Amino acid sequence: MKKSIFLLFCVLVTSIIMAQKVSFVEFDLDNGLHVILHQDNAAPVVTTAVMYHVGAKDENPNRTGFAHFFEHLLFEGTKNIERGKWFEIVSSNGGTNNANTNNDRTYYYEVFPSNNLELGLWMESERMLHPIINQIGVDTQNEVVKEEKRLRIDNQPYGNILAQIKKNMFVKHPYRWATIGSMDHLDAATLEEFQAFNEKFYIPNNAVLVVAGDINIAATKKMINKYFSEIPKGTPIKRASFKEDAIVKEFTAEYRDSNIQIPMLLNAYRTPSMKTREARILDMISTILSDGKSSRLFKKMVEQKKNSLNVGAVNFTQEDYGMYILYALPLGETTLDTLQKEIDEEIVKIQTELISEKEMEKLKNKFLNQFVNSNSSVEGIAHSLASFYMLYGNVNLINTELDIYNSITREEIRTVAKKYLNNNQRMILNYLPKEEKNK
Repeated sequence: MKKSIFLLFCVLVTSIIMAQKVSFVEFDLDNGLHVILHQDNAAPVVTTAVMYHVGAKDENPNRTGFAHFFEHLLFEGTKNIERGKWFEIVSSNGGTNNANTNNDRTYYYEVFPSNNLELGLWMESERMLHPIINQIGVDTQNEVVKEEKRLRIDNQPYGNILAQIKKNMFVKHPYRWATIGSMDHLDAATLEEFQAFNEKFYIPNNAVLVVAGDINIAATKKMINKYFSEIPKGTPIKRASFKEDAIVKEFTAEYRDSNIQIPMLLNAYRTPSMKTREARILDMISTILSDGKSSRLFKKMVEQKKNSLNVGAVNFTQEDYGMYILYALPLGETTLDTLQKEIDEEIVKIQTELISEKEMEKLKNKFLNQFVNSNSSVEGIAHSLASFYMLYGNVNLINTELDIYNSITREEIRTVAKKYLNNNQRMILNYLPKEEKNK
């Protein structure tokens, strides 16, 4: 009886959520800037966001780290915003703001009380049209980025995991270097190189502007035309394509980290683009294996056998290729070989046995919950709209992606695991403590 009531509740919640589609309006300015507006007058808050289609993969191999560097540099100041005053203007007007960069895009946003919508639009138009890129700003942000690298990577336990995986998983594609890049490359770059990078990528026809929240559509369109229509269109970007050869033989790599005492075992498989149905199925497989204490790997290795401090599976999705990553930390005298054997057993089960209908129902409920959480605020909706336009080419996925997850079958989960998670398609990374030198 209780189970029936719970299932009925889940059906009702799903029906309510699916009925509440995210409405949006799209249009293009003459300069190529794509605009997406979402009106939600439930609270007097508005998000202004700009996503540029530039990430670490767009960099010169001898000048890595530029996209992440610009995440910082474009807060330095503009023709009409005094150097160092950006954050002060935002906070003094009741707002918050941030930015982030990955391999494929850079994202800037502000969250303001809705009566400051025009301020948010003006600031983002200033960043696009009038950035001041001079030696003072470059030198200042060079030190900021170096400090960030020291704190988050160089002196952080296991801080180089992702960089080492990428380095070994990609040979031709620019995904092979870390997003933060090389400090030597940044030191060697000239001011003219930074200015050229800005002129090439931070242009309206390489961006999407999203405004979400307590707005009036007609009035917002007028403001956008006022602040963005006069920004010149940039030279169309010609992007190179890179095709990686398939991994057909298992190989092992090793990395020594002076910040750790406990080794880590990692397995990495190259997987398809985030745009594919298979990428979403791999999301589900990682949830089955390691999402929560009831997941297969955690329950077996941490709780029952107690041979692992932690274990997990991550489907690292990207625009061109993804990476499926499994990891485990040994407990006590457990060897990495033992951890490998335990993980392999669970992978084989996924490849050969259908998950139960109960497990499938639980899985879909988790993705429903993720959908609700990611779109529970105008800030989250703005990010989703920008990402679905820029990286997937389909803004309406904000309303239909959950349908895709709900349509995935148990048979597809087994098939995709068989296709991508085979021993001959993986890299094993032994992430080890640094050996002490002999005295």
